[in-house]
Amino acid sequence: MFSAFSNFDWVIILLRIPAILLAISVHESAHAIVSDKLGDPSAKYMGRISLNPFRHFDILGTVMMLFLGFGFAKPVQINMRNLKHPKRDSAIIALAGPLSNLLAAIAATLLFSALSYIKGLPDVVFLFAQIFIMLNTGLFVFNMLPIPPLDGSRIICAFLPNKIYYKLLQYERYIMIAMFVLIFAGFFDTPLSYLNGVVYNFVISTFAF
Repeated sequence: MFSAFSNFDWVIILLRIPAILLAISVHESAHAIVSDKLGDPSAKYMGRISLNPFRHFDILGTVMMLFLGFGFAKPVQINMRNLKHPKRDSAIIALAGPLSNLLAAIAATLLFSALSYIKGLPDVVFLFAQIFIMLNTGLFVFNMLPIPPLDGSRIICAFLPNKIYYKLLQYERYIMIAMFVLIFAGFFDTPLSYLNGVVYNFVISTFAF
């Protein structure tokens, strides 16, 4: 027999699944939309402008997000040759992903604040809201880290000399492996938890009513 705590754990896990799928769909679609607007329709032609999670999710990355609190989706492909200003435009495309998650958290806060005035809504609705908002603020914080291949590194790289920029791209795979090792070792747990708490509390305190 499951304890009440175990049941609650499973409810959270089940609610995290649609929250994760929606959040990554918003994130990757934002990359694809901005890429298309800046002259590269590659992601658009690949069907990446969609809220259909099956166009975006990576099974391993999704499972990691579900149980470990971090993970990844299928990256949006960008053809730099289609961009008029490759470094600047790739930074803007990168920023679109985490920014879309922050906006999704704000929109969800406004929506569920309005729904809170409706009597009789089950508690699970507001539990989902809390999970979805926290997940999106977490994605915003994590992806803004200036570590390749995260979006934050693309933004920082726009301000670096070309020599350093292309050198980072060359070693991006190795930096990514080192980053995941540090994450598994818990190196980022405290700073990420703190930063996510700051952003989450800002969103709730500013936009909840």
